[in-house]
Amino acid sequence: MMGFLAVAALAQQAPAPAPAAPPAGQEEGPRPVYVLSPGDQIVIRAQNVEEISEKPFRIDGEGFLNLPVVGRIRAGGLTVEQLEAALIDRLKLFVRTPQVVVSVIETARPQEVANPVYLVGAFKQPGVYPLGTRPETLGEVLMRTGGLLPTAMRRVRVIRRAEQGRLDLKNVTEATDGKTTYGEVALTVTGELADPADNIVMKPQDVVVAMKLEPVYVTGEVARSGAFPLEDREHLTAAQILAMAGAGPAADLEKARVLRVVGDTSQRAEIPVNLRAIFQGKANDFPLMANDVLYIPRKSGAGRTAAQLGLIAVPALITSLIWVWVRR
Repeated sequence: MMGFLAVAALAQQAPAPAPAAPPAGQEEGPRPVYVLSPGDQIVIRAQNVEEISEKPFRIDGEGFLNLPVVGRIRAGGLTVEQLEAALIDRLKLFVRTPQVVVSVIETARPQEVANPVYLVGAFKQPGVYPLGTRPETLGEVLMRTGGLLPTAMRRVRVIRRAEQGRLDLKNVTEATDGKTTYGEVALTVTGELADPADNIVMKPQDVVVAMKLEPVYVTGEVARSGAFPLEDREHLTAAQILAMAGAGPAADLEKARVLRVVGDTSQRAEIPVNLRAIFQGKANDFPLMANDVLYIPRKSGAGRTAAQLGLIAVPALITSLIWVWVRR
């Protein structure tokens, strides 16, 4: 997924063009027709083809994409739908029933989309969408994407360029460079706005980011370390996670810790959790949010082996912090 800084940079590209009405007799469909050109960047979602799925690719100067598995394929001059069809045809050599969705996340020709808004990330149909001649709200723009993917968080981030004014949302934050403001909006399970007050009027160059829902991780002295998906839940509790993972024979339940991301930084806070007290009914259960890491240490003096540590494949920063704790 395009990171926040990259998305913010995208929102700052190219001044908004003058408003343009759709051609007579034509209505805006749920998905804009866009002809790809050299310099455009796309993301491909291809079921069962991890080599190209959910990764950004840029069309080269000759109008071609160079893709793993697929090889060199022409994209310039094709519509998004035509490129999808070409990829499906090529992938039939490797996948029985290929399913492909192509999304434009950066266009080399933003002037060709009148009053664009950018919807990126875990939408069913992300891309560059033109605002209509009448004011359009956030809820209306979200409907044009076909909703969120099942793996998306039930929150979206809205980013606005400073020259378009400040976002009329609760808890709006100004970027450190002062060029954009951004805020988050909660959605229901069906992808609708949870609070009608968040249904703001969109402006040209606005960016809406749907972030992928991260799992909850557990590691340390447990029978089954790994990632546990939240699915349609907002959180899992520490007791639920431990019940699924199983405590090891030397687990120090009183000194469990949770690693949680601090805001938009790469830092994580260390939160002590007394799991023994929770299981004894002496403390409230602790909710674990997406991307949290629950670490269960071994009791002091207990022997350990590399296999017993049960370290899992989580982002490098998390792994390094866990090793710091293990070596204490």
